[in-house]
Amino acid sequence: MVINLAMFLAEFCAGVVAGSSALMADSVDMLGDAVVYALSLYALHRGARWEAGAAIAKGGIILMFGVAVSVQIVDKIANGVPPSSSLMLVFGGIALAANLGCLALLWRFRRENVNMSSTFECSRNDVASNVGVLIAAGLVASSGAAWPDLMVGGVIALVFLRSAWRVLAQAVPAWRAARPVLPETSY
Repeated sequence: MVINLAMFLAEFCAGVVAGSSALMADSVDMLGDAVVYALSLYALHRGARWEAGAAIAKGGIILMFGVAVSVQIVDKIANGVPPSSSLMLVFGGIALAANLGCLALLWRFRRENVNMSSTFECSRNDVASNVGVLIAAGLVASSGAAWPDLMVGGVIALVFLRSAWRVLAQAVPAWRAARPVLPETSY
């Protein structure tokens, strides 16, 4: 959680300075992950309903980020200039190292329950996003154009939207199944 919060601050600032959609998208995902980890820790051992509820919240957060990144890309298409590929490379590499560390910590819990499964999926998406940022940085550096950054930002948005669908499709039925049974009342 702390790793992701610190990386959000560093990577978002670098994304703003670099003018990179991909870097800012990845940084916002870091913030989401910090929130996701906090939710996961809170729901841990509180029962199936809490765990499924936390997973639903995570799915909603991922969905919001997918939509926000999409809106930001549209804005960049209308008003953007090529981002700084060197800043993208440096901060994308640092973020990749941070996310690989988080993924390693979560690996053994990835199939424990719907809560931990959704948390692992968020971290796995982060690693994919980081690799995308690095690829975009290389393509921006070699082409001098903004399109690789926008394309990778778009792919990250699609990954978010797909992940939100998967998490919600698993969590909503789990939440419904875990509803507490109300005692019957006699009249």
